[in-house]
Amino acid sequence: MSNLTKGLILLLAVLGIGAGLVVWKNKVGGHSSSSFNSISREEVEMLLADVAKSNPMVLKRFAEDPEMKKQQLENLKQLLAFASQAKRDGVADEPNHRQELRNIAHEVVAVNYDRETHKDAGPMPPFGFITEDQIKAFWGEGEQAPQGALASLKNKIGWGPQDPNLEFQKFLDTKVALLKESNPQMKDREISEEEKTQAKEIFAKIEIYNKEYEDKVSSGELPKEFQDKVNLQVKLQQAQYLARIYSEKMTEKVKVSDEDVAKYISEHPEYDTSAKKTKADEILARAKNGEDFAALANEFSEDPGNSDPQSNQKKGGLYADTPKGRMVPAFEAAALALEPGQVAPDLVETDYGYHIIKLEKKGETKDPQGQPTETYDVRHILISTGIKDPKNPMSREMPAKAFVRSKLEEEKEKQVIDELVAANHVEVPEDFTVPAVSDEQIKEMMQKQQQMGEGMGAPEGMDTGGPPPPPKGAPKKPEPRKK
Repeated sequence: MSNLTKGLILLLAVLGIGAGLVVWKNKVGGHSSSSFNSISREEVEMLLADVAKSNPMVLKRFAEDPEMKKQQLENLKQLLAFASQAKRDGVADEPNHRQELRNIAHEVVAVNYDRETHKDAGPMPPFGFITEDQIKAFWGEGEQAPQGALASLKNKIGWGPQDPNLEFQKFLDTKVALLKESNPQMKDREISEEEKTQAKEIFAKIEIYNKEYEDKVSSGELPKEFQDKVNLQVKLQQAQYLARIYSEKMTEKVKVSDEDVAKYISEHPEYDTSAKKTKADEILARAKNGEDFAALANEFSEDPGNSDPQSNQKKGGLYADTPKGRMVPAFEAAALALEPGQVAPDLVETDYGYHIIKLEKKGETKDPQGQPTETYDVRHILISTGIKDPKNPMSREMPAKAFVRSKLEEEKEKQVIDELVAANHVEVPEDFTVPAVSDEQIKEMMQKQQQMGEGMGAPEGMDTGGPPPPPKGAPKKPEPRKK
């Protein structure tokens, strides 16, 4: 997952605009917005007021941690910049995206209208107050349906409501197309009649409430504050949709080539591993001259797997009964090219460092499915080329090349994002009031979560301070066979 994607997820968790909708794709929402490049102080305060009700603990952290607040404002700028650029590039005009933006608009309106209208009515499933008669009338059935040739003519020439069946088909086709696009495993899957029926019912309920909302807006029955809140939800949910699409297109723009990595390392000696290679060559020469390989491994190997965590004894670099396919490909190819007792004539380089390899024996075992599989015993000495991020002392050690690649990609990503923010004239206020959160509010939220059987884990995407995952695309590290 890219830094940008993590940032967007965290932003939505903190600002509380990632709430699930009742249709298949939960990450959508919003009326068509004329512009995504700005958000006002009043709109930010409106968002934070919602967070105060739904997740006061996150809001408390937001208020007390200046760095977090700064980062979230940067993430919001990025979100708006990506959405704005996607619109400028015509993404919103592509048929499926244009239809989905309309779907998003109606979904957000309907969900918010349902919650507001029935907020004091007690627990009820989403759209639970819509009756069967209303649904029949929507489809042109039952006593409430418009009758006669005049109603049909109005539908055809656009004077009246659009044909709901045609609108539903566009809704369904778009949802299915986007689902298959985002999930290749769904490419050949056909939607069942049961799924289609469920989607049709949801569509009808969304449209019914969307029409009620629009009618009440026209008649002045809905408070302006509520309308403003819905419009903002619409804008941000729609921006999220467009930003996600654009972020996928950004992948190529922030890629770093092998030549870029090599050039950077040549200009920064602290990442140069040539001294480590010299050391590894010296140890290889001693191993080829017949010195005890296990003793050399215990003295020089920098592989954490060379120590038994239970006995705290070193293992002479031995990996016993290793099934084929377990190790890094380059490592395994070199080991299996040897005869038992032989030392590989050359160093084997992987992203983890330089390996000196000796094959002890070859064997065979059965895999979990009972099929025969090749195994081997191998010793190796690792001279690590890994480094730690100096900005994060709690981070894992990373291969030097992978670290440099990540560093360059991060710098390139920041440069591209800064250019997008400037080009789209994105404006996000820095001076706004964060609602106060009381201990009583936090206590009440914790009690509710306990009643629902939920824990107090960090929101999705929240950095909990643990070690980062291995770099994307990193090879497997040699490890002992799991007993």
